[in-house]
Amino acid sequence: MNATWLRTSVAAGLGLVLAAASAVWTGVTPPAEQQFRARRLGDRPSPPATLEAVGWLAGRWEGEGLGGYNEEVWSRPRAGVMMGMYRHIKEGRPAFYEFLMVVEQNGTLVLKLKHFNPDFSGWEEKDKTVDFRLVEAEERAVHFDGLSFVRDGEDGLLIYLLLTNRKTGQAREEEFKMRRVAS
Repeated sequence: MNATWLRTSVAAGLGLVLAAASAVWTGVTPPAEQQFRARRLGDRPSPPATLEAVGWLAGRWEGEGLGGYNEEVWSRPRAGVMMGMYRHIKEGRPAFYEFLMVVEQNGTLVLKLKHFNPDFSGWEEKDKTVDFRLVEAEERAVHFDGLSFVRDGEDGLLIYLLLTNRKTGQAREEEFKMRRVAS
Protein backbone atom coordinates (compact mmCIF):
# COMPACT_ATOMS: atom_id res chain seq x y z
CA MET A 1 0.00 0.00 0.00
CA ASN A 2 1.57 3.26 -1.07
CA ALA A 3 0.02 5.92 1.17
CA THR A 4 -2.45 3.71 2.93
CA TRP A 5 -1.97 2.17 6.31
CA LEU A 6 -4.17 0.50 8.78
CA ARG A 7 -3.88 -0.03 12.46
CA THR A 8 -6.78 -0.75 14.71
CA SER A 9 -8.28 0.73 17.80
CA VAL A 10 -10.63 -1.67 19.55
CA ALA A 11 -12.84 -0.61 22.43
CA ALA A 12 -14.16 -3.99 23.58
CA GLY A 13 -17.36 -3.81 25.57
CA LEU A 14 -17.69 -0.05 25.19
CA GLY A 15 -19.50 -0.12 21.87
CA LEU A 16 -17.03 2.39 20.40
CA VAL A 17 -16.51 1.51 16.77
CA LEU A 18 -14.53 3.71 14.43
CA ALA A 19 -15.19 2.78 10.83
CA ALA A 20 -15.89 -0.91 11.38
CA ALA A 21 -13.53 -1.19 14.35
CA SER A 22 -10.58 0.26 12.50
CA ALA A 23 -8.88 3.53 11.77
CA VAL A 24 -7.35 3.89 8.34
CA TRP A 25 -5.11 6.55 6.86
CA THR A 26 -7.10 7.95 3.96
CA GLY A 27 -4.72 10.51 2.55
CA VAL A 28 -6.39 13.34 4.47
CA THR A 29 -3.76 15.77 5.70
CA PRO A 30 -4.29 16.86 9.32
CA PRO A 31 -4.57 20.62 9.95
CA ALA A 32 -1.24 22.42 10.24
CA GLU A 33 -1.89 23.27 13.89
CA GLN A 34 -1.86 19.55 14.78
CA GLN A 35 1.68 18.50 15.56
CA PHE A 36 2.21 14.77 15.57
CA ARG A 37 5.33 12.95 16.72
CA ALA A 38 4.79 10.11 14.25
CA ARG A 39 6.40 11.13 10.98
CA ARG A 40 5.00 11.05 7.46
CA LEU A 41 6.87 10.14 4.29
CA GLY A 42 4.68 11.96 1.80
CA ASP A 43 5.84 11.61 -1.79
CA ARG A 44 9.52 11.18 -0.88
CA PRO A 45 11.24 7.84 -1.44
CA SER A 46 12.35 5.88 1.62
CA PRO A 47 16.02 6.36 2.53
CA PRO A 48 18.54 3.51 2.30
CA ALA A 49 18.70 1.34 5.43
CA THR A 50 19.40 -2.17 6.69
CA LEU A 51 18.05 -4.11 9.65
CA GLU A 52 21.08 -3.06 11.69
CA ALA A 53 19.29 0.29 12.08
CA VAL A 54 16.41 -1.33 14.02
CA GLY A 55 18.18 -4.20 15.80
CA TRP A 56 17.79 -2.36 19.12
CA LEU A 57 14.05 -3.17 19.00
CA ALA A 58 14.77 -6.87 19.62
CA GLY A 59 13.26 -8.09 22.87
CA ARG A 60 10.00 -8.07 24.78
CA TRP A 61 8.20 -4.80 25.51
CA GLU A 62 5.03 -4.18 27.51
CA GLY A 63 3.03 -1.15 28.54
CA GLU A 64 -0.04 1.00 28.10
CA GLY A 65 -1.78 2.37 25.01
CA LEU A 66 -5.14 2.27 23.23
CA GLY A 67 -6.78 2.18 26.64
CA GLY A 68 -5.33 -1.19 27.57
CA TYR A 69 -2.29 -3.40 28.11
CA ASN A 70 0.08 -4.02 25.19
CA GLU A 71 2.83 -6.55 24.64
CA GLU A 72 5.21 -6.54 21.68
CA VAL A 73 8.00 -9.07 21.07
CA TRP A 74 10.66 -8.62 18.37
CA SER A 75 13.22 -11.19 17.22
CA ARG A 76 16.80 -10.24 16.44
CA PRO A 77 17.54 -9.46 12.78
CA ARG A 78 18.35 -12.61 10.82
CA ALA A 79 18.24 -13.49 7.11
CA GLY A 80 16.92 -10.05 6.11
CA VAL A 81 13.95 -9.97 8.50
CA MET A 82 12.90 -9.15 12.07
CA MET A 83 9.69 -10.85 13.22
CA GLY A 84 7.33 -9.32 15.73
CA MET A 85 4.20 -10.28 17.65
CA TYR A 86 1.79 -7.89 19.33
CA ARG A 87 -1.24 -8.37 21.54
CA HIS A 88 -3.67 -5.84 22.94
CA ILE A 89 -5.61 -6.69 26.07
CA LYS A 90 -8.54 -4.55 27.17
CA GLU A 91 -10.72 -5.09 30.21
CA GLY A 92 -8.91 -8.35 30.95
CA ARG A 93 -9.57 -9.89 27.51
CA PRO A 94 -7.62 -10.12 24.28
CA ALA A 95 -8.90 -7.44 21.89
CA PHE A 96 -6.68 -8.20 18.88
CA TYR A 97 -3.27 -9.49 17.79
CA GLU A 98 -0.76 -8.55 15.12
CA PHE A 99 2.00 -10.45 13.38
CA LEU A 100 4.69 -8.05 12.18
CA MET A 101 7.93 -8.09 10.27
CA VAL A 102 10.52 -5.54 9.27
CA VAL A 103 12.15 -6.55 6.00
CA GLU A 104 14.92 -5.22 3.83
CA GLN A 105 13.28 -4.43 0.52
CA ASN A 106 14.80 -2.51 -2.40
CA GLY A 107 17.66 -1.17 -0.25
CA THR A 108 15.43 0.17 2.52
CA LEU A 109 13.12 -1.10 5.28
CA VAL A 110 9.41 -1.81 5.30
CA LEU A 111 7.33 -2.79 8.32
CA LYS A 112 4.54 -5.20 7.31
CA LEU A 113 1.75 -6.41 9.54
CA LYS A 114 -1.44 -8.43 9.66
CA HIS A 115 -4.21 -8.08 12.25
CA PHE A 116 -6.11 -10.95 13.91
CA ASN A 117 -9.24 -11.13 16.06
CA PRO A 118 -9.09 -12.96 19.40
CA ASP A 119 -10.27 -16.15 17.61
CA PHE A 120 -7.27 -15.70 15.24
CA SER A 121 -9.40 -14.89 12.20
CA GLY A 122 -7.57 -12.39 10.01
CA TRP A 123 -8.62 -8.87 9.14
CA GLU A 124 -6.66 -8.37 5.93
CA GLU A 125 -7.17 -10.39 2.79
CA LYS A 126 -5.09 -13.58 2.65
CA ASP A 127 -2.36 -12.12 0.40
CA LYS A 128 -2.46 -8.53 1.77
CA THR A 129 -0.42 -6.79 4.44
CA VAL A 130 -0.49 -3.31 5.93
CA ASP A 131 2.82 -1.72 4.93
CA PHE A 132 4.62 1.15 6.65
CA ARG A 133 7.46 2.58 4.54
CA LEU A 134 10.62 3.88 6.22
CA VAL A 135 10.81 7.64 6.79
CA GLU A 136 14.04 7.77 8.80
CA ALA A 137 16.24 5.60 10.99
CA GLU A 138 18.13 7.31 13.80
CA GLU A 139 20.40 5.96 16.52
CA ARG A 140 17.57 5.85 19.10
CA ALA A 141 14.48 5.97 16.89
CA VAL A 142 12.99 4.54 13.73
CA HIS A 143 10.20 6.30 11.89
CA PHE A 144 7.92 4.51 9.49
CA ASP A 145 5.14 6.35 7.65
CA GLY A 146 2.67 7.10 10.46
CA LEU A 147 4.37 4.82 13.03
CA SER A 148 7.40 5.85 15.10
CA PHE A 149 9.42 3.87 17.67
CA VAL A 150 11.51 6.13 19.96
CA ARG A 151 13.84 4.93 22.73
CA ASP A 152 13.04 6.52 26.09
CA GLY A 153 16.05 6.05 28.33
CA GLU A 154 17.72 2.65 28.54
CA ASP A 155 14.65 0.41 28.81
CA GLY A 156 11.77 2.61 27.68
CA LEU A 157 10.07 2.79 24.30
CA LEU A 158 7.53 5.32 23.08
CA ILE A 159 5.47 4.32 20.07
CA TYR A 160 3.50 6.97 18.19
CA LEU A 161 0.78 5.81 15.83
CA LEU A 162 -1.31 8.05 13.57
CA LEU A 163 -4.94 6.99 13.34
CA THR A 164 -7.41 8.67 11.01
CA ASN A 165 -11.13 8.05 11.17
CA ARG A 166 -12.26 6.88 7.73
CA LYS A 167 -15.64 8.59 7.97
CA THR A 168 -14.62 12.00 9.32
CA GLY A 169 -11.00 12.26 8.14
CA GLN A 170 -10.06 13.43 11.63
CA ALA A 171 -6.54 12.41 12.59
CA ARG A 172 -5.27 11.67 16.06
CA GLU A 173 -2.08 10.25 17.47
CA GLU A 174 -2.00 7.34 19.90
CA GLU A 175 0.97 7.08 22.26
CA PHE A 176 2.14 3.75 23.67
CA LYS A 177 4.43 3.87 26.73
CA MET A 178 6.38 0.62 26.76
CA ARG A 179 9.21 -0.79 28.87
CA ARG A 180 11.66 -3.56 28.03
CA VAL A 181 11.01 -6.64 30.14
CA ALA A 182 13.43 -9.01 28.37
CA SER A 183 16.20 -8.77 25.78
